[in-house]
Amino acid sequence: MHQLDPETRRELAHLLYSSMPLVGTISVAAVVIGTVMAWVARDPGYAVITVALLLIGAFRVIKIIMFMARFDRLGHDDIIRWECLYGIGAVAFGLAVGALSARAFQIGDGPGIWMCFGLSMAFCVGLISRVSPWIVMTSSAVLLIPTVIACLLQPEPVYRMGAGMVVLFWITLRGTSYRLTAAFTERITAQQALARQAHRDFLTGLPNRAAFIAALAGSDRPVAIIAVDLDGFKLVNDRFGHQAGDELLCQVGARLQDCLGDGGFAARFGGDEFMLLLPRAGRDAALALAEAAVMALAQPFTLAGTRVQIGASAGILVTDDRQAETEALLDQADRALYAAKRAGGHRWCWADDEISVTAPWTRLGAAPALSPAE
Repeated sequence: MHQLDPETRRELAHLLYSSMPLVGTISVAAVVIGTVMAWVARDPGYAVITVALLLIGAFRVIKIIMFMARFDRLGHDDIIRWECLYGIGAVAFGLAVGALSARAFQIGDGPGIWMCFGLSMAFCVGLISRVSPWIVMTSSAVLLIPTVIACLLQPEPVYRMGAGMVVLFWITLRGTSYRLTAAFTERITAQQALARQAHRDFLTGLPNRAAFIAALAGSDRPVAIIAVDLDGFKLVNDRFGHQAGDELLCQVGARLQDCLGDGGFAARFGGDEFMLLLPRAGRDAALALAEAAVMALAQPFTLAGTRVQIGASAGILVTDDRQAETEALLDQADRALYAAKRAGGHRWCWADDEISVTAPWTRLGAAPALSPAE
């Protein structure tokens, strides 16, 4: 369990705590059985253990409720602590059930022995579905050891045979627990991989449109959206082939990531169109990012040993409107982008002033060539 990645461990912890029906049922059953045994046998030892079962069961139920209420806010270290808390509760409950069984052997309560045996088996079977081997093995051990010792102390051979069967049961429980944990871990890992694929562009590895929209919805305002489209990309495909075009798109994605650094979000929307997202950004930061992106993509690329130079256009939108529709914001950035392309490309345009287009090349020299150059 300590070698699991944080997301997988988080999912396993959630599965561990999704056991309210099981924990509640076994707790109620244990308290009822203990109460009946104490009433019938008039034994104070049974009564004390039953009170302990009641308190431990309440503790476990309360912890499950608290975990579910706080789950979305828990970090990785919190998850580990809550896993340990679940283990402590399970071990304490197993120890109390084991004490109840040992007490039944001690006073020679035959019916009580059988009721405790059934309760022990139910607890172990419920534990094995919780997919945390250390909790399963520790809890079942403290539960079954008193029964094994009590059986070995009995003079009849049948009890010694029973002790051996209980040990074999614990060994089987151990193997099954580890196999179930491996199966659940593989399933969770596969689900996470599918989820990542659903939000990743298969070619560049960048987030896709769905991931960008989700990031935009959760971004702090004001937010800058910059739509970027390559100028001259079709010429690369026509001259060098689609494989070279794919390699170019991958390099474009890497350059855009470099322009953003750690503070933004880059996504490929399809074809040669990309979107950049910069939370908590004003017009100056948005303009600086758009200029950096256009300049970076104007630098030559190397494809199979050949230098290729294209360019890019950008549309810039800065908004602090929390009520605006996501698609409407993307449409505004797209309109600004195509205004820049209609003006000749290799430049950027503001969404709130589409007719005003800025081209950096007036300051920096000639515009880059639109066609690939060897």
